[in-house]
Amino acid sequence: MATTLPAAELPALFDDLVRCETRLYNALGETLRAEHGIVTSQLELLRWLRDHPGSRVGDAATAFAAGVGAMSKGTDRLEARGLVSRQPNPADGRSSLISLTARGAALVAAAERTFDARLAELVGTVLSAEQVRSAGAALGVLRRSLEAARVGLPVG
Repeated sequence: MATTLPAAELPALFDDLVRCETRLYNALGETLRAEHGIVTSQLELLRWLRDHPGSRVGDAATAFAAGVGAMSKGTDRLEARGLVSRQPNPADGRSSLISLTARGAALVAAAERTFDARLAELVGTVLSAEQVRSAGAALGVLRRSLEAARVGLPVG
């Protein structure tokens, strides 16, 4: 459903998306750091690993459109804190499979409650349920299109 928009609307939409994402990400990160000692990106990876146990670093990098090196470093930090563990990949000796530890699972459960409450405070007090649903639907369509076309993946 492509439409022709006035020239100023798409850059304004982009600016709003980026600024909202940055402010929400930072505010959530501050709360998570203060209450759980992790930041937003770490919670996102921990939640993803909870939902995809036994995944490779490359799988997580693909899911987050991130570089493998950056994802590997992030995983190393979580492993050093005892939140995830790596096991040799029986299908490929060059990689390992990553899963949450019991400590990681407990942290995700607690941090998720904090995250959800803070996000509701930041968004739910400003937007109506219908606005949240509409924005979510539109962004979901855009995200699926970008992912299907493999747009924005890191190079190298």
